[in-house]
Amino acid sequence: MTEAASTEAAPASLCAREPHVPADRLVAEMVPPPRFDSVRFDTYIPDPNQPSQIDAVKVLSSFAEGLGGAHATGAGKRSALGRWFARTPKSTAPSGPRGVYLDGGYGVGKTHLLASLWHATPAEPGLKAFGTFVELTNLVGALGFQQTVRTLSGHRLLCIDEFELDDPGDTVLVSSLLSRLVEAGVALAATSNTLPGKLGEGRFAAADFLREIQGLSAHFRPLRIDGEDYRHRGLPEAPAPYSDEQVTKAAYATPGASLDDFPHLLDHLAKVHPSRYGALTDDLTAVCLTDVQAIPDQSTALRLVVLADRLYDREVPVLASGLPFDRLFSEEMLNGGYRKKYFRAISRLTALARDAKGLVEQ
Repeated sequence: MTEAASTEAAPASLCAREPHVPADRLVAEMVPPPRFDSVRFDTYIPDPNQPSQIDAVKVLSSFAEGLGGAHATGAGKRSALGRWFARTPKSTAPSGPRGVYLDGGYGVGKTHLLASLWHATPAEPGLKAFGTFVELTNLVGALGFQQTVRTLSGHRLLCIDEFELDDPGDTVLVSSLLSRLVEAGVALAATSNTLPGKLGEGRFAAADFLREIQGLSAHFRPLRIDGEDYRHRGLPEAPAPYSDEQVTKAAYATPGASLDDFPHLLDHLAKVHPSRYGALTDDLTAVCLTDVQAIPDQSTALRLVVLADRLYDREVPVLASGLPFDRLFSEEMLNGGYRKKYFRAISRLTALARDAKGLVEQ
């Protein structure tokens, strides 16, 4: 540690935190993350060369308008929304998809649009829920299946960000949960980099769970959004990693920052349930990491993906030494079944590394 750094207050350590998150906090926090507090349809800037982005705003605006009025029950649950999504006239096909599924690559603004839909839906915040797929499965783990159904059945809308199926258990669980919620009149909206019928592909024997996957697909009308990653559109290259000394000095000079050795942090993440990773970052203004190394195995890599998502949601800059973030995952990982998660993590950590540039003295 430098002499200058020693005069500053010691930074926090993620490795020293073991947060407990009560179930009621999990429910209360099912709202768009801070990064998306102020987004709206009119703040989304479509790429003029991508008409699907312009169309998406129009489609989702109509979707939100169709969710007005009393909570749908029984035959009435297919009023405006059901008619809007029905693929044939209501008289011949009364049960159309109950949700919209935003499919597209990284950084085309899917989460921005999903959060805008949540904000535009004419209902009290307590009648609409927003969370990632992982947060939804964690909610079931905390409350139990039946209680989760009861908790969410009174909602007008459930938004699920980053919809991915990582194992057969999740496939059956989510298929059952969404079927129950649709029966209760809850409208659905989701984002993913994988079409509904392809969920689980490359991760497990998806063919053995084809009925569940097809059941999930039937709940959604896919809405394709094309474009390039806006996080890198017209932006400078991500900064190269800094030295251990630079990162340590910046951590001590930044109030509210944390400082951890990257390998030790990876070990600590294995001891904390992913549902607590958001709480792990509570009140941090920056995350500083020394000795960033390649991820040793897939389980560790998936935990880091969740942490990257929570840091990105909360707009916490990440300053690091060691390997650059685009070298975190092996070629085998980037070509495997979880490649979309890993590329998303690289994209988000790169954006947060740019945000951290100002922490280092020029």
